[in-house]
Amino acid sequence: MTVVSLTDVASYLPENRVGAEYFAQFAESDELANSVMFKAPAYRHHIGEDETVTDMIERAVEPLLARHGSEMLSQVDVLITHTQLPELPIHGAGGQVAHRLGIAPEWVIDLHNGGCVAFVYMMKLAKQILETTSARSALICTAQNSAGQVFTQEQVRGLAQAAIPGDGCGVGYLTKSDESPILATVCRHLPEYAGDMIGVADPPRKYWEAGSGQLHVGFTESRIAKVVGRGNRLVPEVASEVCERIGVASSDLDLLVTNQPNRMFLRNWREALLLPEDRHPDTFDECGNLFGAGIPVTFDHVLTTGSVKPGSLVMFAGFAHSGDFAGAAAFRWGGAGR
Repeated sequence: MTVVSLTDVASYLPENRVGAEYFAQFAESDELANSVMFKAPAYRHHIGEDETVTDMIERAVEPLLARHGSEMLSQVDVLITHTQLPELPIHGAGGQVAHRLGIAPEWVIDLHNGGCVAFVYMMKLAKQILETTSARSALICTAQNSAGQVFTQEQVRGLAQAAIPGDGCGVGYLTKSDESPILATVCRHLPEYAGDMIGVADPPRKYWEAGSGQLHVGFTESRIAKVVGRGNRLVPEVASEVCERIGVASSDLDLLVTNQPNRMFLRNWREALLLPEDRHPDTFDECGNLFGAGIPVTFDHVLTTGSVKPGSLVMFAGFAHSGDFAGAAAFRWGGAGR
């Protein structure tokens, strides 16, 4: 049986670091302002005006090249990308990223539906491909680029939801090896909820149609209540299922890294899994909600600060959108190049 490892992780945050006061100056009377979903972080980073997803991924990959050598790219036969806000109307960033990195993998996949837990989904897909084909290694890349482009729009930046997201990028390098083995993954689709996360504008229009209203996420009190209920339940469920598969109690995890939607979810998840705060790191106050990039960016931050040692049992977990998808993955961190 081929063993697949998450050999390394790296990340990139845009230089533009934005404080909460930026949004406070535009704050409007918003009936959702007191929602637990929208308690603003102290800071977040916004993508540059001329910066692209490909730029962010290229910069996130640079530390991997520094640690593993430029020949690493010649072994990449699988490239999977996820972009929160696709910049091209027909397809994702995979082709551009491959061209920029100077590679031509057999597998180039643009994964659109993974949302805030896209990194776990990409781990599962890459692991399956590496286990069942002659592909040698995989590069998985997730970029959040909507904070500085959608949530700073004139009609959107005054809403409570605008201060929560931040931009950033995280990448992972998977190899056929036993140095940092992926022990188990679980992905759960709940398609009945797939239509609950919507984009809205005033006056109403389809997102590709011209109009005076600027698009943003269509939150209501009832939708928020459903998201809170699903999120509180789903993440502990998928993490516990992975724990059961590998034969450990959740309290035995050395590290739990989740997506970073808000402080309430972070507290509820670690309490449900019986973990102390120091084993559930977050980057929320520095980065805000990074959507799909939250897990790799946070894990890279932990690695950079030396807070996790080789041999640690690590769990990635999260849920996406309004609860139509959730996933978790456990691996034994090997510490390659760190």
